[in-house]
Amino acid sequence: MNDTASPAGSQDRYDYIIVGAGSAGCVLANRLTENGRHKVLLLEAGPSDRRFWVQVPIGYGKTFYNPEVNWMYQSEPIPGLNNRTNYVPRGKILGGSSSINAMVYSRGQAGDFEDWEAMGNKGWGWKDVLQTYRKMEDHALGSGPFHGAGGPLHVDDIRNAVHPLSHLYVKAGQEAGLKYTPDLNGETIEGVGLYQVTTKNGYRWSSSRAYLWPAQGRANLRVVTGAFATRILFEGKRAVGIAYRREGREAAAYANREVILSGGSINSPQLLQLSGVGPADLLKRVGIPVHHESPAVGQQMQDHVCYDYIFKASRPSLNNELYPWWGKLKVGLQYILTRKGPLSLSVNQGGGYFRSRPGLDRPNIQLYFSPLTYEKALPGVKKLMGPDPFPGFIVSVSPCRPTSRGHLEIRSSDPAQAPAIQLNLMSTNHDMQEIVEGVRFMQKLVAAPSLASVIAERLHPTPNQATDDEIAADIRARAYSVFHPCGSCRMGPDPQEAVVDPRLRVHGLTGLRIVDSSIFPTVTSGNINAPSIMVGERGAEFVLADAK
Repeated sequence: MNDTASPAGSQDRYDYIIVGAGSAGCVLANRLTENGRHKVLLLEAGPSDRRFWVQVPIGYGKTFYNPEVNWMYQSEPIPGLNNRTNYVPRGKILGGSSSINAMVYSRGQAGDFEDWEAMGNKGWGWKDVLQTYRKMEDHALGSGPFHGAGGPLHVDDIRNAVHPLSHLYVKAGQEAGLKYTPDLNGETIEGVGLYQVTTKNGYRWSSSRAYLWPAQGRANLRVVTGAFATRILFEGKRAVGIAYRREGREAAAYANREVILSGGSINSPQLLQLSGVGPADLLKRVGIPVHHESPAVGQQMQDHVCYDYIFKASRPSLNNELYPWWGKLKVGLQYILTRKGPLSLSVNQGGGYFRSRPGLDRPNIQLYFSPLTYEKALPGVKKLMGPDPFPGFIVSVSPCRPTSRGHLEIRSSDPAQAPAIQLNLMSTNHDMQEIVEGVRFMQKLVAAPSLASVIAERLHPTPNQATDDEIAADIRARAYSVFHPCGSCRMGPDPQEAVVDPRLRVHGLTGLRIVDSSIFPTVTSGNINAPSIMVGERGAEFVLADAK
């Protein structure tokens, strides 16, 4: 049932308490209640996701700076990006970031997960992970060796719906030397193609819609929105419950079996540190008694960096449909009447993966193409992203496996104070080399006949004759986080280097797991929502197996 009226009483007891109804938390809520044997409480700090602009796919332009549904974090100044701060949007709503993201479905490469297993995480290799992906998918391409059908999460193939400029982009990629890959989640992700997205029948198919909506009628599931978790309750080394605030009142709930943190890469380490679990020197500095020293909590944060080339186009782009009032009216009516058109899609339509130099064993750079340009509001400004008044498009590169590592620290013992987030992007020579190599390919890509023929004006590209140092300077001035933070409670066998073991149990404590993107040992190649949902599925399997 959904609880939007009254907080749980101080002695409310459940088998499992899940903190955070995000990409992984919604999966847990569904899987842990489907056999009917376990009583589950799901706590979410944000509101319900049954909102028009959340369910409309392109509506993420309206949730990007909306504090009702978005934590709207801000990073610390980043040395590798000229000490610029970066915006860190995170979903504060049922579905978490899967309710406000751009919906690109990218599972990562087989090698990513082979790396995870090689780091001591038994059972997280590609063979095991692929079976989980197949279990969770309801893929438009149907069931096969690399996809599943009939699962909760619908994945759309949008090749027949994208803007014509996106097809020109794919053609340009082939002209620049990449092979066409019709399935960027198939046997290989290498090549250029059109992204698959998590939509169905014109609606966003978030983790909430896929997993939580079908489960909300179950008598053994209680969903409490507006519940801001403030600390984990312990009896000795065992987690026994959660304290939280709702409507200005303090409440607590207790778990007979486990407390499961699914707050994501920002909120899970934050809650651990607030509860006295983390680096001892940090906890002492902010006046929190050390309950359990865990040096890795908040460390090893990773994220992808994106760098854009922006062009005015000589042909119509999505700007022509989404900027004028009459265009908004037209696409709005099209969506309402047919659930089709630009509002039913992501603006990230084209993309791919390639190797930026010889000798690499797998692709190391991701590509994005958007048949639209838009002005981003300054962080913290309540302004919607809006398309430019001229036709345009964006081509972007993003290194897949950066080596830069950041960290997260609470600033005080006040749960309401946002933590200090140091993304530390572009802090290694390796990362700069790879993104510069990516830019060199992007220069080749936009010079290919199919794209060159539709460029009216170059707005933000570095000249082809620019040196690597000049390109690096522009990267430091303009690159940004692409909103894939992960790894801040990473998985591994060593309690000094990792927070959870390969079954996602917190090292040194009992009754406590973390199931979200914070456990990634290394960031996957591409967008991280699909891997986050996969972690939710695997985490649920571990919990249920250990309950037997």
